[in-house]
Amino acid sequence: MGSMQEQIPKGKGPYSVGCTDLMTGLGIEGSFLRLYYPSQNDPSCEETIWIPKKEYYYGLSKFLNLCRTVGEFVFACYVGAVTCPAKWNAAFKRGERYPLIIFSHGLGAFRTMYSAICIEMASQGFLVAAVEHRDQSSSATYYYKKNPTSATGGAASELHEEWIYYKKLKANEDEVSFRRLQVQQRAEECIRALNLLLDVNSGKQVANLLPMSFDWTPVKDSIDVHRIAVMGHSFGAATAIETLSKDARFKCGVALDAWMLPLCDEVYPRVHQPLLFINSEKFQWAYNILEMKKLDSTDLERKMITIKGTVHQNFPDFTFLAGSIVGKIFGLKGETDSNVAIDISNKASLAFLQKHLGLKKDFDQWNPLLEGKGLNVIPGTNVELPQMPPQPKQ
Repeated sequence: MGSMQEQIPKGKGPYSVGCTDLMTGLGIEGSFLRLYYPSQNDPSCEETIWIPKKEYYYGLSKFLNLCRTVGEFVFACYVGAVTCPAKWNAAFKRGERYPLIIFSHGLGAFRTMYSAICIEMASQGFLVAAVEHRDQSSSATYYYKKNPTSATGGAASELHEEWIYYKKLKANEDEVSFRRLQVQQRAEECIRALNLLLDVNSGKQVANLLPMSFDWTPVKDSIDVHRIAVMGHSFGAATAIETLSKDARFKCGVALDAWMLPLCDEVYPRVHQPLLFINSEKFQWAYNILEMKKLDSTDLERKMITIKGTVHQNFPDFTFLAGSIVGKIFGLKGETDSNVAIDISNKASLAFLQKHLGLKKDFDQWNPLLEGKGLNVIPGTNVELPQMPPQPKQ
């Protein structure tokens, strides 16, 4: 085990956090998600393994253009034993109705990579479903299919894992049209995840293809079906916006360092929900910000803030696991301490969610962050935008 003193931060809220995985449906059409949830405080439960299967090391190596054997060895050594501070399969804390967040990951990531954000939200009383996308944007993911040899269907022994790895575009491929197809699929996967959890909420028996001991029965009637939000990072932020445009059950969205290229102009007028953009200082550029500004609205709340001293990789968990030198070299850390940066992002998100989901919590103490007021945060963007010529009067 390498010297990884640093670790993924614990949730700061009043709830203990549990974590489990759910995969339903054979083939690519099903749902795959990791659920973070308020749990009973059970000291006997183990913490959750951060990267659950070695195929993810291969996927990350491939995504990062590392030689497979070197990459797999490095990841196994350095993060193989890393856990995230959520109790694996801990008993669900019943007795409340929790608002729900569907979370969408960025390019080359997968469902476990944003555990710091998801755990914080769960510790504050949210259910958070981190979807694993099967559109070839994850560095690795899998689904189950039946072995062709077995005529009788069903038994777990007759299912096998089919892995999907990140698709690198060839030089002659049109990125825009490819990403637009992907973002459509990703939004559908977010909506399917919502439908699946609402089924659980209504008491339907859901067949988990994964060998899990988690008891889903207490989840019945514990989702506040009128308080549903979508969040995502980078490509996942574009996915969140696409999802808002497709499904009015999502009441608001939080876009972390959004990458706007996958979205087409027709999407923007269909987004009728409040939206918060939280940007890093080093990732954004004028064209991308101008795309975000197309969502500006006089009658809907659209907020944008920028966290000073941050980079694009300040949102996924790697930022907490890399030492400061390695972190700076590989662009996993900015000048602002990673724990401070994620704290600003989480608090602004919570303030925004309280406002637009009508929560009775104390997250409004962080409302000034939404105006870009406070240490390490600025309103709007740090990117210089071209001066727009005045529009002729109609």
